[in-house]
Amino acid sequence: MRPDVEVFLCRLAREFRPRVEQSADELLQVMRRELPELSEHEDLATLAVEEGVAHVSTFLDLLERRLDVADVEAPEVALEVGRQLARRGVSISDSLRTYRLGHLSLLRQLQEEAARLSGDWELISAATIKLVSTAFEYVDRASEQIVAVYQRERDLLLQRRLILANEASKRIGSTLDTVRTAEELAEVGTDGFADVVTVDLFCSVLHEENSRPGHDAQGLRRIVEQSALDDFPVSVVGTDEVITYPMGSEPARALATGQALLHHMPPAMPGAHARQESWGPTPVPDVGSLLLLPLRARGTTLGLTQFFRRRSTPPFDEDDLLLAQEIADRAAVSIDNARRYTHERDTALALQRSLLPRGAVKQSAVEAASRYLPSGMHVGVGGDWYDVIPLSGARVALVVGDVVGHGIHAAATMGRLRTAVRAFADIDLMPDELLTHLDDVVIRLAREEERHDGETSATCLYAIYDPVSRLCSVASAGHPLPAVAQPSTTGGDGPASRSVDFLDVTAGPPLGLGGFPFETAQFELAEGSLLALYTDGLVAHSGRDVDSSLTMLRDVLGQGSDSPEEVCDQLLATLLPTRPADDVALLVARTRALDHDHVAVLDLPSDPAAVSGARRFTSGKLADWGLEELSFSTELVVSELVTNAIRYGRSPVQLRLILQDTLTCEVSDASSTAPHMRRARTFDEGGRGLLLVAQFAGRWGARYNREGKVIWAEQALPSGSQ
Repeated sequence: MRPDVEVFLCRLAREFRPRVEQSADELLQVMRRELPELSEHEDLATLAVEEGVAHVSTFLDLLERRLDVADVEAPEVALEVGRQLARRGVSISDSLRTYRLGHLSLLRQLQEEAARLSGDWELISAATIKLVSTAFEYVDRASEQIVAVYQRERDLLLQRRLILANEASKRIGSTLDTVRTAEELAEVGTDGFADVVTVDLFCSVLHEENSRPGHDAQGLRRIVEQSALDDFPVSVVGTDEVITYPMGSEPARALATGQALLHHMPPAMPGAHARQESWGPTPVPDVGSLLLLPLRARGTTLGLTQFFRRRSTPPFDEDDLLLAQEIADRAAVSIDNARRYTHERDTALALQRSLLPRGAVKQSAVEAASRYLPSGMHVGVGGDWYDVIPLSGARVALVVGDVVGHGIHAAATMGRLRTAVRAFADIDLMPDELLTHLDDVVIRLAREEERHDGETSATCLYAIYDPVSRLCSVASAGHPLPAVAQPSTTGGDGPASRSVDFLDVTAGPPLGLGGFPFETAQFELAEGSLLALYTDGLVAHSGRDVDSSLTMLRDVLGQGSDSPEEVCDQLLATLLPTRPADDVALLVARTRALDHDHVAVLDLPSDPAAVSGARRFTSGKLADWGLEELSFSTELVVSELVTNAIRYGRSPVQLRLILQDTLTCEVSDASSTAPHMRRARTFDEGGRGLLLVAQFAGRWGARYNREGKVIWAEQALPSGSQ
């Protein structure tokens, strides 16, 4: 560049500097025209003026001092404007476009000044080229810094919102107390989100327990009003005061429609007026924006909560409205629970985790149906339960249990034991081992509760059915033995019949005694067999001995339908013509078998060279099954599992592929060493095998048996496949 151009640009910068304020005003006019949000926020407009002055001064410094653009930082006030735009939800693309247009205006002013200083058009042309080049470099560098600040602020804002939503889930609804729940809502709302939160509930919610609340109920009562700021009073309405919002006011409209509203107070609105026909009870002055959120639960409006922010705080936006709505909905459900169950608090808490499974569990090993009948006596709900738990390797666990006693404690214990059984089933314990662990749980529960009205005790039967081998493994802890009906056969023109037997299982002691062993018995079941598990309420009746009931059960299974649903109905109709005196849980399962075309087995030598053979075997099988799409991931999974088994396990090693509603890869060996994932360091040669398996498999895990262990991994089938 010509030396005289640099000299000229230095002179141009010095001559233009007295016009910095005027130039900044012109920049502000461009910003106001292109960015209407500035007109809505006076504090942001003030910052924008400072930003314009700073940008012009910085650019003139570049010219006058001949600085390198790469060494120049965007003015701090420009970064602060970026943060404020992020907090107000203004699009960064809109603000950057405005920013560029503003600098074009500055370039135009500098060109006019250059023409005034010199008549040498060649010099002016060279200076203009340098000006444009420098301006674009400066705009790009400053834009990068502003965008980075903007994005960080948006990320922080999103993080704060996620934290608030998480806090709301933890802190709101911790009790079944209406007032306390309203207080928790206000506490969460004023924890870095709103400056003031108020909660109003219909009087019927608080006092008329048997009436249905609604917007036409008699008035609302201010339950809580909380401010996050000492110098920001709440409102003209006092706590516990009854409020009636005028028809047509914003709160009345929100209550009538049930729709949340985001409202920005216009600058001319004098918040100091205590009451206005268009609003009703209003907050004190300086409120800039607010959210009106009807508290609705189960289709009923319970009240109204309002979130306020003062004018100096960034106003609420649509994202804030969605977040506040989520918080208000959670609080509304908790308030409704408190309203409906205040007098049954202990009952609700005890039954919270003791619900029986509802709906069919997705699995393909058996076709199952279940029934639960509560006791007809006044002793209350009992502790009977059942469950169907999918396991690895296409297997399924069938569970029936009974907690001794009735009432809330029995129901709560039932829920805890069912949860424990699911946890133990998830680690694939054998039936006898599972019952041993469950026995310890019952003993520990009894010790923790320090019961004086009798020991905590329960019975349980746990069965695992494998559709590949058709083996059923069963263990019982003092529970009635299951009945098995063989597949139906038709003799001549007569009705279909089945042979029915009760499995010969050594029943261990009931749970809670401790120190006694449980035994697992295995039986091979033909495909289409009916397996009936039940609690003693089905067969134990006053006026009829248990043997007679078992004979009736055998007859129904022997001559009844093949459908588990119909069998359940037939058993209940035959054995329980009237309301039972004890709870009844019934689970009927019709077994399925997986044909050999869906199972592939390969025995492997304990030799690393066998890995390649396992991969070829897998690839061939997937091709036969039309699952070439899974070849890469499956071969990788098989390679890692087989390598681990050969390297760390013991012979014999076997690979098994199972095609069902998922594709399962299993590798077994004779070692019981537990596999685990670890974080491999950069230069480690191994340690990433199970991590890769976990990435490609939907589920993976390990199960142990008497002969060793099995490591398995499941993958979902591609859409459109079997």
